[in-house]
Amino acid sequence: MKVISSPLAGWPALVLNADFRPLSYYPLSTWPWQEAIKAVFLGRVDVIACYEHEVRSPSFAMRVPSVICLRDFVPQERPPAFTRFNVFLRDGFACQYCGAREELTFDHLIPRSKGGRTTWENIVTACGPCNLRKGGRMPREADMQPRLKPHRPSTHHLQDIGRRFPPHYLHETWTDFLYWETALDP
Repeated sequence: MKVISSPLAGWPALVLNADFRPLSYYPLSTWPWQEAIKAVFLGRVDVIACYEHEVRSPSFAMRVPSVICLRDFVPQERPPAFTRFNVFLRDGFACQYCGAREELTFDHLIPRSKGGRTTWENIVTACGPCNLRKGGRMPREADMQPRLKPHRPSTHHLQDIGRRFPPHYLHETWTDFLYWETALDP
């Protein structure tokens, strides 16, 4: 991860909840500069830090916000949506059979052909070759057990996992609000 002092492309604003924590780590909660300025004018956010760049109109000038904080707290306790991205995030972006990080797909532990459903508890991340090798068989029949038991994660759990994957670049004004783990857990 590289911390830079020059503006990021497009001047995104890091969005913090009212408790000064990011709404999400992965993907990192950012808004385009236009949305950040609109939220400032609507009184929905407070500006914490700015880029050096200004936007102007004939009667107004404002530095572009780099960090904003919501005035109203957004609870993070609702269950996360079942999406491909969230399944991959729950599984650490790694095949649950061999650990590969390329060609990731879904795998139904109980195959759909045998009545398996597309649920948190029946889906794991698998690389293409492992998914093909397992085919329409049960894990026991294929002698392929997933490394972790699939489960419905909480939003808090996904946030913790997201800290393992820092973005390649961060603006220096963001560093006081972001905490990244230094290594992946096995």
